[in-house]
Amino acid sequence: MVRSRSRRLNWKGAAESLAAAIPMSRIHPDVERWANSRSPAARGPWCVAFSGGADSLALLLLIWGHWGHHRSRIIALHFNHRLRGAQSGNDVRFCRAVCAALDVEFRAGSWKRAKAPAEISEARAREARFEFFREEQGRLEARALWLGHQKDDIAETMLMRLARGSGTAGLAAPRPIQRFREGWLHVRPLIGLSKLEIESALGEIAVPWRVDSTNAKLDFLRNRMRNQVLPTWIKAAEPRDALSGAGLSRSLLQEDDDALELWVDRIRAQRGLTVNLRALEGAPRAVVRRVLQRWRASLAHRAGDLSRQGFEVLLDAVERGTATRLSMGRNGFAQIRDFRLSYCQKVTKSRC
Repeated sequence: MVRSRSRRLNWKGAAESLAAAIPMSRIHPDVERWANSRSPAARGPWCVAFSGGADSLALLLLIWGHWGHHRSRIIALHFNHRLRGAQSGNDVRFCRAVCAALDVEFRAGSWKRAKAPAEISEARAREARFEFFREEQGRLEARALWLGHQKDDIAETMLMRLARGSGTAGLAAPRPIQRFREGWLHVRPLIGLSKLEIESALGEIAVPWRVDSTNAKLDFLRNRMRNQVLPTWIKAAEPRDALSGAGLSRSLLQEDDDALELWVDRIRAQRGLTVNLRALEGAPRAVVRRVLQRWRASLAHRAGDLSRQGFEVLLDAVERGTATRLSMGRNGFAQIRDFRLSYCQKVTKSRC
């Protein structure tokens, strides 16, 4: 039924109606500023993650409706996980029909071999999806990937990351504009809207969307947060608007996280793979932690991972500046000597 309705519907008219119902003032201002800027990524192709669900459908229609001058450079990307049999195939057909009606280029990818849901983790499914997105972006020379995250996603992500003890960087996600070191950008214009607002706006203009039946299952942590925890939390917080509160907290945490990043940039404690601990004297622990996190990330695949406990041990040693050797996997160790933190490889017996 959804497929036949998608073919009969005037999708261009629907996009214009949705843009009127959700005006530019409801689009996150960071996204509006970026999209109208002269940066190469903003002026290049825009890839849109398009599953066919309410959020991604609203995203595609609003981009088409609000940025008419960019329509010829919109490319919708759909990844078929092949986990729901015929339903997955119907998702692809629905998305292709919508894009054809909007004159938007459509590209679909899929896992080559169907996998049983029990064999797939949430993380692996996401990884496969983004591998496809990155491959297509590379072919298109497109730096920007638009995503349909909204207020409910902010609250779900925050609750999930609180459970694992995330800091400001993790709790400030998802950001309206997320920049990666490799030059990619994730663009999220809808994070000021709730899922209910989006679905209501689509319903008002009689637009159909696809529903992923696996979202109702409790196999994944996000689904448990979405279906069990979030509704109870929202109700318990009444008359406060818990989703808006989570959105505000995310924004404030982003401000704090950006300030920490700027502080670390200005200290310039790291040169190459060595950290000058003298440059950290008097800095708050949060800044020292951020410097150490960057140092660990700069080692890439040279070093093994540090456990959370091991990281805290190294952080304490860095703050004190005491001589230390701490194993970082089979191939090397972190060493503090003469107020410098370095990584030494065992196999080459490198001097630090």
